[in-house]
Amino acid sequence: MSVKSAERVLKVFELLAHHKEGLTIKEISEKLSFPQSSTSNLIGTLYQEGYLNQDSHKRYRLGPKLIQIGTLAMESLDISSQGTPFLKKLMEEVQETVFMAVLSAGQLVYIVKIDNNRSIRTTAQPGYRKPLYCTGLGKAFLAFLPEQEKNAILDDTELTRITTNTITNRQELEDKLNMFAELGYSIDDEENEEGLYCLAAPIFGADRTIQAAISVAGPKERMINRKDFIVEKILQTAKNISKSIGYS
Repeated sequence: MSVKSAERVLKVFELLAHHKEGLTIKEISEKLSFPQSSTSNLIGTLYQEGYLNQDSHKRYRLGPKLIQIGTLAMESLDISSQGTPFLKKLMEEVQETVFMAVLSAGQLVYIVKIDNNRSIRTTAQPGYRKPLYCTGLGKAFLAFLPEQEKNAILDDTELTRITTNTITNRQELEDKLNMFAELGYSIDDEENEEGLYCLAAPIFGADRTIQAAISVAGPKERMINRKDFIVEKILQTAKNISKSIGYS
């Protein structure tokens, strides 16, 4: 049996996660169809406990305590803890930034980032969400998900142009995904961030379905010059992580 007050707390967190600029108590109340008086009490408690922040315009955003909890949650994920030693080794071998991500509600969620001392600047950080169609990690999911699940995600996705290289035509994207499925890895050629080239590979679980994806990202010229070497290393790492979580 669900508890109404707990449900309301979770709905507030989910709402504010999609409004980084923050919302007032009135806006939260209206968007969630909660009574304003009980919303005010709820928000006040969450703010006092550090789960929300408030700005000078009395707009509320997600607070610092959630970062601590989220970090601990990510650390407790078997795939994260199992994969991190392999990812550290991969970073040392390729000398570029390495990521791991999982799928959540049709989007990519980063759970591990291992920087190299010559890492390129990127907006991707653990806990951040990004679309699937324009990222190497996301396209690894789309290329290796069951057809029905892939189509459901694409049917619900607007292929918005982010850079001049972003693929915005569905047929062109699907052709690329078919090619990636044959290759065993996916490519992001400056499609999400200018200057960033990314190679990604799927992680499979005991049930032989994709559970996560890993990637190596760096400046385009440097990545392309070493592409074959990086592909070899990332595929071997993906295979090792898959084995460690039960894939055979």
